[in-house]
Amino acid sequence: MRTYGELFRSPEFTPLFATSACQVAAITVSGLALSTLVYAATGSPLLAALSMFGPSLVQMIGAVTLLSAADRLPPRAATAGLALASAAGTAALAVPGLPGWAGVAVVLVLGLIASVGGGVRYGLLSEILPADGYLIGRSVLNMTTGTMQICGFAAGAGLLAVLSPRGTLLAGAALHLAAALVARLRLARRPPRAAGRPSVAQTWRANGLLLSSPSRRRVYLAMWVPNGLIVGCESLFVPYTPRNAGLLLAFAALGMLAGDTVMGRFATPSWRSRLGPRPYLLLAAPYLLFALEPGLPVALVAVTLASAGFSGTLLLQERLLSLTPDTMRGQALGLQSSGMLTMQGVSAALAGTVAQYTSPGTAMAVMAAASLAVTLSLAPGLRPVRAAPPVPEPPAPQETPR
Repeated sequence: MRTYGELFRSPEFTPLFATSACQVAAITVSGLALSTLVYAATGSPLLAALSMFGPSLVQMIGAVTLLSAADRLPPRAATAGLALASAAGTAALAVPGLPGWAGVAVVLVLGLIASVGGGVRYGLLSEILPADGYLIGRSVLNMTTGTMQICGFAAGAGLLAVLSPRGTLLAGAALHLAAALVARLRLARRPPRAAGRPSVAQTWRANGLLLSSPSRRRVYLAMWVPNGLIVGCESLFVPYTPRNAGLLLAFAALGMLAGDTVMGRFATPSWRSRLGPRPYLLLAAPYLLFALEPGLPVALVAVTLASAGFSGTLLLQERLLSLTPDTMRGQALGLQSSGMLTMQGVSAALAGTVAQYTSPGTAMAVMAAASLAVTLSLAPGLRPVRAAPPVPEPPAPQETPR
């Protein structure tokens, strides 16, 4: 499968595409609204960064407790139900006078929901498409993320001007509801990929198997750390230039869209193999310019070029799938997504802390330098090698006779 026409002719890809688009738009609009609301109230770069990416901090909690549900729940019901829960949580954040502890609790719940949602979505994608179609399908979903972020940040900025941060949060909740409706009406009913009930024990067992190989651990670390540190840079766009933060975020999404288009549609397998971790070097290097506090035109060019480097994650996802049995793909991809988003939340906190004591531009350059260092240290272990044997499937739980 090499063309977009073939991809969209695949049964169920279009509704999955639409569901993903609505959810990304919802997260983008509500994240910008919440960050703006918090920064206006506190003036704190740290709190503004955490409000946009804070839900990612609890992704790993979900990954080590709930992630077995990604393969053990019916995909359609799980997708629709999680979207409904996200709508309710986003609407709750818009309630005037919401106590601080309640807002924190809602943010934590949204992070837990997202930790399972990624595994459900990408596991379903691997079922809908043949093996040779996964990369182009995942690249299109990533391109959708970029497009919806561009539209979402632009629309979010407009909604903030016309409505208010709380009104914009309600618009995000409505988009989550639209995603739930599309999933329920357009996705086919499918059985779970794996037998047994979701449980913490099953989650731990499968995660242990997935992380048992040094080569797989390196792949996971490469997908989690370098790009997470760069998202820490993005979390400082509001403190760096409050009036133009939405524009910077939109151009960053445009760069990610361009990178995923080239990698997913035009890169041949041999070219992808030779590239290795090199796109992650592009991801970090332009952000070093922010140490000089560049003006808006230079900043826009820098973030656009850098975000094209996010396409390197596609190469590593392809390698991960080749090492994972079908019945664990949802959990393997969910672990990748949750770990990546957790690192993004940690990096947002770290970047905000550095910015508190220096400046947003200096903090962005520090995070970029750290990303480069991690990529270079992992690069030797990510060179093309003979594939390791796939992890064995975890044994089914034994039922006690009654």
